Amino acid sequence: MNGYLRTTLLLAAMTALFVVVGGAIGGRSGMMVAFLFACATNLFAWWNSDKMVLRMNNAQPIGPQDAPELYRMTERLARNAGIPMPALYIIHEDQPNAFATGRNPQNAAVAVNTGLLNRMPPEEVAGVIAHELAHIRNRDTLIMTMTACLAGAIGMIAQFGFLFGGNRDGRGLGPIGTLLMMILAPLAAMLVQMAISRSREYEADRVGAEISGNPAGLANALLRLEQGRLAFVNQAAENNPAMAHMFIVNPLSGARMDNLFSTHPKTENRVAALRQMTGQSRGGGRSGIPEMAARPAAGTASGPWSRARPGPQRSRGPWG
Repeated sequence: MNGYLRTTLLLAAMTALFVVVGGAIGGRSGMMVAFLFACATNLFAWWNSDKMVLRMNNAQPIGPQDAPELYRMTERLARNAGIPMPALYIIHEDQPNAFATGRNPQNAAVAVNTGLLNRMPPEEVAGVIAHELAHIRNRDTLIMTMTACLAGAIGMIAQFGFLFGGNRDGRGLGPIGTLLMMILAPLAAMLVQMAISRSREYEADRVGAEISGNPAGLANALLRLEQGRLAFVNQAAENNPAMAHMFIVNPLSGARMDNLFSTHPKTENRVAALRQMTGQSRGGGRSGIPEMAARPAAGTASGPWSRARPGPQRSRGPWG
């Protein structure tokens, strides 16, 4: 199913859930109060979340003078995507990962961990950047804000029903029904929210592969990112797990299953979808990781984000 159609159906399901739960527990008035309050809260987050997330990850802005090759690559991919050049940020973090943020393509940013730049060849970095630009072009931040608004409103209605005795129109669910709805309604909303997030990841993979023109590069990048996720702990993400859905792969070390509570599809499923775009079959050894992705990529001066230095001294990445 097309990613946009799937997202539309999931949003419709979330809206229907909101109407049903609101009518059953909060009544019409309670439903509207919860909806307006949740919208106001998420609207504030929509305007300020990019700054908050970048600050929580200690992201540092960079310009063309700091990482000329990375900057030129991002400019080229942004032109391919048909969007303005986003602001670029570097996060001093060993775990290879990246995320995009911003309320629209005109106010967007892409943040890249140093672990990614130091461990990936150029074609894989391009795949990751293209994936994040796809999120920006698809306005996924807006979509996730809408789902967060509805999920928050459903949770608030459930709380209102528990605190104030349910529907004031005389059709209350009773104490047991209200308690069950208070537990099950937010859970159902969270599951739909996670399904939308996973759907957007598949769509960003597809569009990102088109932007970069190299689905295999993004597929290999995802495999290397999964290896890095298990090898390195992203402490900032562990401290703030609510922002895990923003990264290209789940940065949390404890999330090892593609279950109902995961914000990301299983990496091997994403890779399989990308390889279908080029007609590739799964290969490259017992683990399914191609030879290039299995080799540790040294963060040496040979990378396009580094400045050449004499002798065996290790480059620190795009800044020096």
